[in-house]
Amino acid sequence: MADIVDPNNVRDPNSKSAAKKEAKRLEKEAKLAAKSAKAAPSAEKKVKAVKKDDTEAPFVNTTPKGEKKDLSEPMAAGYNPLAVESSWYDWWSAQGFFKPQLTADGKPKPEGQFVIPCPPPNVTGSLHIGHALTVAIQDGLIRWNRMLGKTTLFVPGFDHAGISTQSVVEKRLYKTEGKTRHDLGRERFLETVMDWKNDYQSRITNQLHRLGGSYDWDRVAFTMDPKLSKAVIETFCRLHEDGIIYRANRLVNWCIKLNTTLSNLEVEQKQLTGRTLLNIPGYDAKERFEFGVITSFAYPIEGSDEKIVVATTRPETMLGDTAVAVHPDDPRYTHLHGKFVVHPFVPNRRIPIVCDSIIVDMEFGTGAVKITPAHDPNDYEVGVRHNLEFINILNDDGTLNANAGVLFEGVKRFHARNKVVQLLKEKGLFVEVKDNPMQIPICSKSGDVIEPVLKPQWWVNCKPLAEEAIKRTRAGELLITPKQSENDWYRWLEGIQDWCISRQLWWGHRCPAYFVRIEGKDQETNDGKNWVVGRTREEATERAKFLAAGAPFVLEQDEDVLDTWFSSGLWPFSIMGWPDKTPDLETFYPCTLLETGWDILFFWVARMVLLGIHLTGKVPFNEVLCHAMIRDAHGRKMSKSLGNVIDPIDVIQGLPLEDLHQKLYEGNLDEKEIVKAKAGQKKDFPKGIPQCGTDALRFALCAYSGGGRDINLEILRVEGYRKFCNKIFNATKFAMLKLDGEFVPEPIAKPTGNESLVEKWIFHKLNIAAIEINQCLADRNFMAATIAVHNFWLYELCDVYIEAMKPMTDESASPATRKSAQQTLYTCLDYGLRLLHPFMPFVTEELWQRLPRRANDSTPSIMLASYPISDSDFVFEDAEKKFDLVFSTLKAGRSLAASYNLQTDIQFFIHAQADHEAELFQSQLFTIVALTKGCKSAEVVRQLSEIPSGCGGGVVTSSIAIHTLVRGLVDLDLEISKCEKKLDLARLNLQKIVKVESQPDYTETVPENVRAANDDKKKTIEAEIATLELSKSMFTELK
Repeated sequence: MADIVDPNNVRDPNSKSAAKKEAKRLEKEAKLAAKSAKAAPSAEKKVKAVKKDDTEAPFVNTTPKGEKKDLSEPMAAGYNPLAVESSWYDWWSAQGFFKPQLTADGKPKPEGQFVIPCPPPNVTGSLHIGHALTVAIQDGLIRWNRMLGKTTLFVPGFDHAGISTQSVVEKRLYKTEGKTRHDLGRERFLETVMDWKNDYQSRITNQLHRLGGSYDWDRVAFTMDPKLSKAVIETFCRLHEDGIIYRANRLVNWCIKLNTTLSNLEVEQKQLTGRTLLNIPGYDAKERFEFGVITSFAYPIEGSDEKIVVATTRPETMLGDTAVAVHPDDPRYTHLHGKFVVHPFVPNRRIPIVCDSIIVDMEFGTGAVKITPAHDPNDYEVGVRHNLEFINILNDDGTLNANAGVLFEGVKRFHARNKVVQLLKEKGLFVEVKDNPMQIPICSKSGDVIEPVLKPQWWVNCKPLAEEAIKRTRAGELLITPKQSENDWYRWLEGIQDWCISRQLWWGHRCPAYFVRIEGKDQETNDGKNWVVGRTREEATERAKFLAAGAPFVLEQDEDVLDTWFSSGLWPFSIMGWPDKTPDLETFYPCTLLETGWDILFFWVARMVLLGIHLTGKVPFNEVLCHAMIRDAHGRKMSKSLGNVIDPIDVIQGLPLEDLHQKLYEGNLDEKEIVKAKAGQKKDFPKGIPQCGTDALRFALCAYSGGGRDINLEILRVEGYRKFCNKIFNATKFAMLKLDGEFVPEPIAKPTGNESLVEKWIFHKLNIAAIEINQCLADRNFMAATIAVHNFWLYELCDVYIEAMKPMTDESASPATRKSAQQTLYTCLDYGLRLLHPFMPFVTEELWQRLPRRANDSTPSIMLASYPISDSDFVFEDAEKKFDLVFSTLKAGRSLAASYNLQTDIQFFIHAQADHEAELFQSQLFTIVALTKGCKSAEVVRQLSEIPSGCGGGVVTSSIAIHTLVRGLVDLDLEISKCEKKLDLARLNLQKIVKVESQPDYTETVPENVRAANDDKKKTIEAEIATLELSKSMFTELK
């Protein structure tokens, strides 16, 4: 029985919290279903031992590639995702269904257009489950919009991923051949990387096919294709000509391991709470170095016995110190203004004491700060303010150079750290070391500790670009969802820094910049004064002639390549042919939607917007949708060393544990990491990964997408949705039996109005589902969309209508009744499969192709069929209310029977007090019997005296109760005791509501709808008390 309605706590059942509860319930249901399947392997073995099941033989695809699957044979005994999903993709592609449909004059269709530039996966390796999420969401939206009649374009492509790809190929080269890229030379190494790229581009393409992405493969792009490379060169030259790109000798993030510069976004900050010993790439695995401490030492004052104490978290950087800063107002150091300290390890280096109120906090430490302008961002600014010397002490390979002094030249940086501390102690200059909570910069690619180093590089001045992007976004030209990502967007753009685009790699777009070496002239390479850029070498030569002013010169192209994100930032328009004015650029740019992970909102999305606006004058897409980050079931980030990185193909077709282990050897993990990863795999997948199929995987990933930042992926839930596919498959198979050979669907899918109550009800529910799903997809609420379509199929079509229609299609039913029920079933299957198609493309195509077609309907594929939308002809609100009442009553009857453990020969007596309700139930008795397993009969009674003695009862509404005969089947004393307890509770609840209604100001202060609800509640409780008293009385009489 429901609680009394509290006027202060009225909640909308269609709210977000209700949707979340439903999602949790579905997740629990899916897990239980999957676990129950796992729990019975021994039983399966026993069955197989007795009788071999030929239907479980491995599936062999006999359909020639690109041809339509032959469905003339009867449907298989059971759902096999590999069989169902075979052949359709090749047929779709061969038929050109993925290509944009244009009008006769080559324009987008009047229904509109929907364009997504696929975020190009890196060619570093195969796709992981996170990529499957992007395909599920993006292709779901593409298929939905295509079925809405729009011109759709889904452009596939691949990213060369400079640092990542070069790094993985170098690791593989060293692991397999013991060679470095320098052993091969630039040209041969690039050939090796291109071989890798071709291999993995082919693998990824196959994965995208298996995932069902409806990409236009004739437009596939690669960031280093000639067309896209032309766009990169044009962008560099144009931005340089506009003064946006410039060259400067500034601090960069240097990764020793990768030997290249990184942008700030590629550097992660590792939080330390205190003293921590860490392993560093490039050092012996047994060596660990101290971080999270601050070391204090003293500098001797020149010409004095006095010393000044400074502190640092990086003792080795003192070898590059060029100043000690004090606060100008600090009385402790007034007498040292203008003096010098003496460097203890670098002879003849005099270090000035400078006054700086910005860098120095008098209250922190000793109030004196060591300054290393060439190796610290804050110190760099001090160096600029005081015109200090910038001394670089670090070689590119992480060893110290001659500037560090003879004692340290050639020593590796962290060995030098230990040596500095040791020698300070020997000289009596060491003061102390203590814990210091801090962050250390870590390369997101290699795990190495980043070093700030001065290097001449090419930079993009992002400030003016960001200002325009902010202006356009605030003006509504760009929608960013979810809201949290929009807030992050503004915060980052408002604090944007210049972007270093030089990378010291071989794999990538080489900078189209040339140093003009003029004969007989002493030139500086650090700034841009002696550099020219050119779209071609010829253009660069002409510009160099002007610079050289007639003197002989040699052009030397910059050895560096450009940051990968520079070319990726051009993606939405370079794939359309920019800088050329192509038909694609004119028709499909700007794009409609950019869907990606929130973690690359700044790496990639922001740069596309900055460059797109500046180069094309348009925001490159109308909407940015950020999806969640997929983590494992324990909430951990996916990591190869943890063994929790999942290949979507393994989920689609299943993989035994041993094969899962074997895949670890395909990567670059060392033996220790492989052992750790195997343990993780064994814990998470003790029996391997079960075969789930693409449709179940896509549906599950969409069902997880409810707007949060993280998804903890549970494979059991994916397996649970395979069972949903099985339900759809079997329901359609059963329905096909009901649609006999003589069945012909009506020319149009419109109800006649003469349908039975349950038919009108299912039409109404179908229309509600269509409205909800369309709205949810428009709102990008994929979780709610999957709940709506799941509920329609499972709880309305399968559990109710298909069961209720069985007697309507029996031989005893009239031809008119049978035909109407068949037409309704056909329409629900047809539209239900269409509603489901964006999420489950393969099983819906397979089943839809088996349905007969309406007259004059030549639609070749479900993906081109129209998507169901709201239709007033399907609205039957009165029928919905009536059948919901019938359904509520039969559910109450089911619960009543279950409470008495009745499973067969169930007899229901429905006590209906109102004439119209009695008439309704009288007309639906066959439905109540059909939808209640084990029900023998159902009867409508108008008087309590008509209810046979020995019945237990339950109330449905204040005017409806349902009773079932239990005479001779129950413990009478126990049932009387149950009735008494329920009566006590019901009377208590009645007292509560009477108390609420008896308040002096009840009528004036409580809203009318709440008062009406309370009044109805009171009547229902009173009816429940009457029913319980009747049951108690009957049980008592039988004693």
